[in-house]
Amino acid sequence: MTKREPLTSGRARRAIKMGELASQVGSNYLWSQLRRPFLNAGRREKELLETHIRNARLVVESSTQLRGAFMKLIQMLAMRHDLLPVEALDVLKATHSGVPPMSYPMIQDQLRRELGQRPEQAFRSFEREAFAAASLGQVHRAVTRDGREVAVKIQYPGIDKTVEQDLGNLKLLLTTLGAIARDVMRQKIDTATIYAELQARLREELDYILEARNMTEFGKLFADDPEVIIPTVVRELSSRRVLTMTFIDGYPLTDVFGEAVDLELRRWVALKCSEITWRQIAEFGILHTDFHPGNYLVTYHPRLGVLDFGSIRRFSEPIRKAYLQAAKGIVDDDDKEIGAAMVKLGYLGREQNPRPLVEAVRILFEPLFDDRAWSPGDYDTVGKAQRVGELAFEHKLYRSPDHSVFLLRALIGLEGIVRQLGVKDNYRRVFVQCVERASR
Repeated sequence: MTKREPLTSGRARRAIKMGELASQVGSNYLWSQLRRPFLNAGRREKELLETHIRNARLVVESSTQLRGAFMKLIQMLAMRHDLLPVEALDVLKATHSGVPPMSYPMIQDQLRRELGQRPEQAFRSFEREAFAAASLGQVHRAVTRDGREVAVKIQYPGIDKTVEQDLGNLKLLLTTLGAIARDVMRQKIDTATIYAELQARLREELDYILEARNMTEFGKLFADDPEVIIPTVVRELSSRRVLTMTFIDGYPLTDVFGEAVDLELRRWVALKCSEITWRQIAEFGILHTDFHPGNYLVTYHPRLGVLDFGSIRRFSEPIRKAYLQAAKGIVDDDDKEIGAAMVKLGYLGREQNPRPLVEAVRILFEPLFDDRAWSPGDYDTVGKAQRVGELAFEHKLYRSPDHSVFLLRALIGLEGIVRQLGVKDNYRRVFVQCVERASR
């Protein structure tokens, strides 16, 4: 195991790095704007796109230096299609956690601080090498004193301090991106709402006691579904920075991707992922927003194992009911209901004509309107996003309520998983079933 290097720390040092980043990004755009009058139309657009991608790479390079919490924030921003064009977002999405694993002495110290015992004392056996890692912590296999196989999630020491530093510095980056969206892409971005939502969710992810409660709650919510498995918290071996849970054995979701995998298994996974997402939004009003393959397993039964409950978005009951109303509007092909729901959800002002936003909903959720089998390859994500962007600009559809930030993240994650499973099926049917169930 390589020795874990210290995270870039110190508010001044990190602020300098963030300031340098914002300055470089701004300078690149300024230079591009100064050159525009001397270029023909085709060359102007090409240079603008190149500048977007160059700046996206600067952000990625900065995140690999700052690592830790900032890496997580960049991954969240990569979901915002209204901040940067698709080509630049692809660069951000390539960001992966580059934090080297903790050394075993660091693990021992962290467990002793949190649980009052070293790993050898708290567990019958404890694997020194982590089998999973993320930007905020890493996970080890172990066996409890009473013989239960468990996964132990351990937070990096001091990561909470760098999170607070990065949240302060992030405001500068968001201000820069907001100016880019306004002046270059002609889009109005509510950076204050985005920042507040990122701040709330990231702070929650640092609290493993809260994650343990989330995990227990999801276990209860899906208790009636024998095809879903949620880990059980081992409370006596958990704390704010250590979370011990029962170990779920299964295939990583990425192992199910690809045409070489049995088609029926891929179909089951695609429909199951869709089902649990729609149930969370329309029925439960609580959403697992970190919808990427690393947080899901397929067991040998099969069952879908759901992991990592740090990033959870709860909707108030009026918001849940409004999303359900919008879903019913989709099922019933009722534009009036969809429009009314969009007003309740805050995507539209009461004075605005709902027709353009309803059209955007129809474009984005076309497979849910159409009662036929759809292949993910038939869904032109880029083309649809561009059309919706045109509608937003033309009709000033700039409202972005706080509950939409991580809902968008989850839906983009679901779309990515379904696309990689590559299964042609009727996705409207499972949607209709979930809406009917939530309406009872």
